[in-house]
Order: sequence, then structure tokens, then C-alpha cells
Amino acid sequence: MNPTSFTFTSKDGLSLFGRAWISPSSQPKGTVHLVHGLGEHSGRYDHIGKALAKAGYHLASFDLRGHGLSEGPRGHTPGLSYLMDDIRLFLDESSKHLGNSLPKFIYGHSLGGILVLNFGLQKNSEFLGAIVTSPWIKTTEPPPSVKVALAKFMANVAPGFTLKTGLKTDALSRNATVVKAYRDDVYNHDYITARMGLDILESGRMALEKANTWEKPLLLIHGAADQITSSIASKEFAEKAGDPVEFVLWNEGYHELHNDFGSEQVISKMIHWLDKKVN
Repeated sequence: MNPTSFTFTSKDGLSLFGRAWISPSSQPKGTVHLVHGLGEHSGRYDHIGKALAKAGYHLASFDLRGHGLSEGPRGHTPGLSYLMDDIRLFLDESSKHLGNSLPKFIYGHSLGGILVLNFGLQKNSEFLGAIVTSPWIKTTEPPPSVKVALAKFMANVAPGFTLKTGLKTDALSRNATVVKAYRDDVYNHDYITARMGLDILESGRMALEKANTWEKPLLLIHGAADQITSSIASKEFAEKAGDPVEFVLWNEGYHELHNDFGSEQVISKMIHWLDKKVN
């Protein structure tokens, strides 16, 4: 089963590339709308698209601006509001392909996770619930103060100033095959601009500050051994948000739980949670 592709245009004129995995079920259960992580692209979620389709769910995703097959400077956004607008347009566009009548869910990983949390905190009401894995609320280790100071200076004088993310690819997964595939993927990159870096830091702070206003059902999963984003910050968000959140700390899990050893159980957990929400 191969995904279909579609494109749509951002408010500032960028062409954004999307994919949709359509369930063959005669009675699909719902639609899931995925936002990927920093430096990667939607094509890396093909196995999740196929698993969800087999379970009766449509999955749509898109390459964030500056990522994958979408236009824009690599690793850059003029501001967090642009990404929120892109997600809104993505939901509208993907609904044209998946249908509007089915229950809708939104799913974000890492950078996509913090974007989904902030999108939900804006009280966008059209989705029934959210799945978030390894959100970038905070990094496991605080960013170097010198790097933050440089980003703050450059964000004012040259917001598109590009830095290397310094991503530790070995920390993505315990599966060496996954790590090699990530490194060999020409559509992945390790860039982030000063403006985007500061906006992500601010979005994490805002999410924790407003966590007690979260309303929708949320499955929040984080690997206990994640060396990239902070599982402690995810737990803090879950505790502040309270009853709507089911928080799962995945024993020994690395950053990309859906690509780590035990990924089948992680994906099965997601499907089981979805099934409970639509039944």
C-alpha cells in the first residue's frame, strides 16, 4: 500500500508536500493527522501509515516548511504562528482527501509533538484527541548558554542565520539499521535557524505554563532513555494537565519509539488508544 501525495500552499506562498495512507476498510474508524520532527520528513512514517490503515484508520502527514519535499529554507520558520497556520491548512487540505465525517485525531512527534501541544492549547476544537511522542518541550540537556545567546542576537539581526542542530543520531533508536537509514536519507537535514530555535524554546515554556488548560484526550508517550528530548518535561506537562492525559513512560525507550526496539508495541498502544476513543 503506497501513500497518495498532495500539495497545498502556505499563507506566505510556500508549496508544502503531503502524503496520505488510505485504509482499505469499508468502514474506516477515523483519520489521524501527523506532524513530524525536526530535520526529518513525512516519508519516514510509512510503516505507521500502513499499520494504521490496516487497523482501519486513514493517516495523513506533510513535510513541514523547510523540510523534505516542501519549500522553504532548511530548518527555518519566520515565527511559530506560521507553523500553526501550516498545521491548520494541512488539516483542512488532508480532510479533502480523507473526508470530514470521520473522527479526527492529531499526532505529533518531537518537534511535531510540541507543535501539536501548542496547537491543542489554542483550543482548536475539530479533533477528538491527540497522540504525542517524545515532544520537544525541553531538551534532555539544556542547550549551551553561548549558543542560546548567539541565537538571540542573530534572531534580531539575521533570523535566518543557520546553525547545526548537533543531533546525536545514535540516540534516535537502539536499532542500528534505523540509525543508518536516517543518516543515508538525503531528505533529512541537521539545520535550524536562530529564529526557529528560539521559537521552539519559547513554545516549550508556553506549553508547560498553560498545561493546566489542556482539554482534549491525549496519549503522551516518552522513552525513559531518551537522550534528545526530556521525559521529565513530558511528565510535568501530564501532571499539570491532569485527567485528559494518559502518560506512558516507555521503559528503556529511545527518542524515536516508533522506530526503536519494541516499536510494534508502541504502535499497537496507539491503535488501542484510538480504538477506545472511537468506540
